[in-house]
Amino acid sequence: VQLQASGGGLVQAGGSLRLSCAASGSIVRIDVMNWYRQAAGKQRELVASIATTGTSDYADSVKGRFTISRDNAKNSVYLQMNSLKPEDTATYYCAMTTYRGIYWGQGTLVTVSS
Repeated sequence: VQLQASGGGLVQAGGSLRLSCAASGSIVRIDVMNWYRQAAGKQRELVASIATTGTSDYADSVKGRFTISRDNAKNSVYLQMNSLKPEDTATYYCAMTTYRGIYWGQGTLVTVSS
C-alpha cells in the first residue's frame, strides 16, 4: 500500500489549505485514517482522525479550524485547514490503518507566514 499526500504550500496567516492523501496498492479495507504533523524540533503529533463510520476527532489546537473527511470509494482522506496560524507550520503526514498495520504517506510541508 502506498500513500500519496499533496496540497501543502505557503500561505499567510488566516488563510486556508486543503490536504489530500490517496492510497493505492493492495487495499482490502482501510479502518482509521489520520493526519499527523511534525514541526521542526518537535515530536510528531496527531492532528485529526476519522473512523470508517465517519466519526472524527481532533487535537485541541485545531478544533474548530480543521476538518477531516474521507472518501472510502477513492481510499482517500482530506484535511481542510482554515484560519491557519504560524504555529500550524509543519510537515503533515497522512496515515491509514488496515488489519495489516499502519501505512504512512511521505509528508507534505505547510508553511504559514505571519
